[in-house]
Amino acid sequence: MKDLQVCGQAVAVAVHGDASAAPLLLIHGAGHDHGVWDAIVPALAAAGHRVIAPDLPAHGASAGEALPSIDAMAGWVLALADALGVDSFAVAGHSMGSLVALAVAARAPQRVSALYLLGSLAPMPVAPFVLDAARTDPPRAWALINKFSFAPPEVIGEQRRAELEAANLERMQCQGADVLATDLVACDRWQDGLQAATQVRCPVLLLSGDCDRMTPADAVLPLRDAFTACAARLVVLPGVGHALMQEAPQALVDAMRAGA
Repeated sequence: MKDLQVCGQAVAVAVHGDASAAPLLLIHGAGHDHGVWDAIVPALAAAGHRVIAPDLPAHGASAGEALPSIDAMAGWVLALADALGVDSFAVAGHSMGSLVALAVAARAPQRVSALYLLGSLAPMPVAPFVLDAARTDPPRAWALINKFSFAPPEVIGEQRRAELEAANLERMQCQGADVLATDLVACDRWQDGLQAATQVRCPVLLLSGDCDRMTPADAVLPLRDAFTACAARLVVLPGVGHALMQEAPQALVDAMRAGA
């Protein structure tokens, strides 16, 4: 882990790969931290990337308070890139992190060389009962998120599903209920995704699972089609839910290595 200051707060960043390799920023989702990328980071680094996976403020080992909006998170990511001395980079984001990555690519199109959106949707509404649970009944919120995060047991197996749920629950608990609630509200309120897509100028790869109940592949099509000034592809991974990095790390890496 690399420690540095961004916007006056201590930030934890995991950096892997050759320092001279092309940078790839990985932005985690709501109620998560950089650890969600652990299963794919070695392969991405071996493929020739300098992989940079930060904890957003108040997540993981980063200090500060959770940022209240997708735009604020995008500004923070660009400030992080400045602090690291990274001028041009590819960026990948999962779920909430995909909205942040999209906002970054729209705000600084000259800096982003490729955009990978995993489990993405724009807009990305959050069900009112999930928002309410995040505010008032965190264990229920965590259980609901686990319920919808993974492919069903008949696809991935009971034991595998139980292992994924246990790891995800532990990660969400580590961030705290207030952080999750802030993140989910930020996702729900961001309505600029389709407009942001028109500002992107780099190749775009959208990745979805065919068992994803949070951001179903069919619902991603309007976002794919909104990238009018660049090439955008949608790849759907079979037998995979919303948590692509945990459920199918090799298939995900193969798709990303094939290029945006």
